[in-house]
Amino acid sequence: MTEQDHESSDIGDTSGTAHSPAPPQGATEQQSEHGAAVSTGTGTTHDAPGVPDSAIPELVIISGMSGAGRSTAAKCLEDLGWFVVDNLPPALIPTMVELGARSQGNVARIAVVVDVRGRRFFDNLRESLADLENKHVTRRIVFLESSDEALVRRFESVRRPHPLQGDGRIVDGIDAERELLRELRGDADLVIDTSSLNVHELRAKMDAQFAGEEEPELRATVMSFGFKYGLPVDADLVVDMRFLPNPHWVPELRPFTGLNEEVSNYVFSQPGAKEFLDRYTELLQLIAAGYRREGKRYVTIAVGCTGGKHRSVATSEKLAARLAAQGVETVVVHRDMGRE
Repeated sequence: MTEQDHESSDIGDTSGTAHSPAPPQGATEQQSEHGAAVSTGTGTTHDAPGVPDSAIPELVIISGMSGAGRSTAAKCLEDLGWFVVDNLPPALIPTMVELGARSQGNVARIAVVVDVRGRRFFDNLRESLADLENKHVTRRIVFLESSDEALVRRFESVRRPHPLQGDGRIVDGIDAERELLRELRGDADLVIDTSSLNVHELRAKMDAQFAGEEEPELRATVMSFGFKYGLPVDADLVVDMRFLPNPHWVPELRPFTGLNEEVSNYVFSQPGAKEFLDRYTELLQLIAAGYRREGKRYVTIAVGCTGGKHRSVATSEKLAARLAAQGVETVVVHRDMGRE
């Protein structure tokens, strides 16, 4: 089950995968504005002898109850630029950190998901945590919690068994998992109770803890295309530039594309072209702010004309330059250029 299955209501992670970082002891619990309990602690930080501080990756261990939103938490960290490893045996965590330290700064933040299906490995977790402390590695534990009622509802809504229920009921699996994770929960730096949270609220809490002071980054793909070849299936927004005259019917411009300066100048000399670009750029600022609030990190803007050669290409280039100037990481793709 994916996080989208519960976007409108609950956080659903009933496939049995766990996604929560592992914090140290000393966490304190407080009530969130959504009625969810959130525990925060100071974490464990040391300097590794003989290794520059900048070379040692920051480590978050993600765990918690099945169905409490571990997949959503892990995906959020991935979108924030963390290197996420799912269902890694705890005995391999120190090895993963060591590999990150050798990456010359390319892997600065690692998130490891400890899955309940790997319960046979939990005996190794304490040993791995002690090893990390001896190596002076900064690590935090995030634990995703939820009430029995919410977990039962989520499992029933997708008609999946709890990974630990065996021949018993869902509540039997929940009880077994709580007992298995009791000690880990007590060690957690951050405990998030998702009983009353939806996907967006959980993402907001993860952003608040791990995104720092900067807003979550939004990445845009601006794609030109030709309507005669069909709409891009992955488009979030579609722009139709066929309201402008087609350079195809200008003999001296026909062989060129919208990348050519003469074609671009022709397109944006037409009535309404510059005004449209200005107003659409303003509209995208409004949309981008909403995307960030909703936790959306990627957007594909499809810009179309008849053949995807002139008007859409010129507009895509101009629009991408505007977005980049606003700090949006932007990639331009000309899907159908040269296809004729």
